[in-house]
Amino acid sequence: MDYTDLLRRLSLHDERILAEVFGDAGSHPGGAAAALDSKTLALVHLAALVAVGGAVPSYGAQADAAIDQGAAPAEIVGVLVAVVPVVGLPCVVAAAPKLALALGHDVDDTFAIQTEEALFSRRAGRCWSLVPPRRCAR
Repeated sequence: MDYTDLLRRLSLHDERILAEVFGDAGSHPGGAAAALDSKTLALVHLAALVAVGGAVPSYGAQADAAIDQGAAPAEIVGVLVAVVPVVGLPCVVAAAPKLALALGHDVDDTFAIQTEEALFSRRAGRCWSLVPPRRCAR
């Protein structure tokens, strides 16, 4: 397989790539994970994403997996609250909009989460932002 195809598939969270690269061992959890029911395992995977700062596509795949295994959205969000003592509030705050997107929420509207372009203040007619001035609202 071409490395660019591998990179593309990894960035899209294509789980089939694990089986192709690692064989059957990459696609089937074993060991201690075998003792967990599939719903609990899916919720544990979400907790791990919070801990490592997972990407949006990974949250989407794992949230879908949790729902497919019978987890309710409230249980999925409960994972965020449960891991605060372990990973800290900043990690959970960073994960919350990613999980909200994975659950189908429009975070800009529903949660009033500001994009980088919206993070500016006006003082004396000047735009204070990391965004180039031409992109700031006047």
